[in-house]
Amino acid sequence: MKKSVLAFGALAVGVAFSAPAMAADVSACLITKTDTNPFFVKMKEGATAKAKELGVSLKSYAGKVDGDSESQVAAIESCIADGAKGILLTASDTKGIVSSVKKARDAGVLVIALDTPLEPADAADATFATDNLLAGKLIGQWAKETLGDKAKDAKVGFLDLTPSQPTVDVLRDQGFMMGFGIDPKNPDKIGDEDDKRIVGHDVTNGNEEGGRKAMENLLQKDPGINVIHTINEPAAVGAYQALKAVGMEKNVLIVSVDGGCPGVKSVQEGVIGATSQQYPLLMASLGIEAIKKFADSGEKPKPTEGKSFFDTGVSLVTDKPVSGVKSIDTKEGTDKCWG
Repeated sequence: MKKSVLAFGALAVGVAFSAPAMAADVSACLITKTDTNPFFVKMKEGATAKAKELGVSLKSYAGKVDGDSESQVAAIESCIADGAKGILLTASDTKGIVSSVKKARDAGVLVIALDTPLEPADAADATFATDNLLAGKLIGQWAKETLGDKAKDAKVGFLDLTPSQPTVDVLRDQGFMMGFGIDPKNPDKIGDEDDKRIVGHDVTNGNEEGGRKAMENLLQKDPGINVIHTINEPAAVGAYQALKAVGMEKNVLIVSVDGGCPGVKSVQEGVIGATSQQYPLLMASLGIEAIKKFADSGEKPKPTEGKSFFDTGVSLVTDKPVSGVKSIDTKEGTDKCWG
């Protein structure tokens, strides 16, 4: 495996060739939000391994931080110029990237959204993703059943992703509300709810530092907060750190989404009560298979029956199961985790 790193503008680019460039007939691009989040690291691992297996030349791109859409636009331009047959994309700005995606598709490139649907979803040729609405519902249902009668008087905070409200953020957030018994009002928008149990929303950029600051902000709004929904496990760990700093770590139920190995360990240690586990390696490897098939036959991938996307699965991970919510324990979650 030959690896090199290129840089242009604000774009951080890792380029991995799975076969000698001159020998490869099919080329593909993987464009993720960052190259530091374990979720995207595992996604790149899955894409790289499958590309090597199928003889596909793969280039991988990543922005410096979550929300760095300009880098993703630049990466799409580069992929088009390189003659890529397909692009696998986890979009930071699910609306703003659409015009660039259209340009790629107009050039004959198959574009598959991974993990995060575009807005509109059919702006991409296909979406391979976790059912993020279900992921949110599972942790919402678990939190509601765990609290029992106390759920009706809960004080709930939401640690979301970015102000642009990408679809993955909205789906998990609104799914949690549905599972917990909160009316989300417009299910396509964060922040329009009027349930008195909601303390507020803040953004984390999906990292520990963001989670810590957002948790501190919500504690200032209401120090009695006792349930926290987090966009991902790094944000959840940051929230726990903020709570521990003021001696409240045992008073607040934290739930999350991702299912990375560090996150599953956090569930095992009681930092996170439950998390919805998704499978990024599978998303990316299936995406590479789809690009190869498209290059060979022109056939585009089809969604899972009854859904508008190809569902790559989700499981609730907790060591404190509740009635009516199917889950796996941290031992099984560890066997299936990543990162």
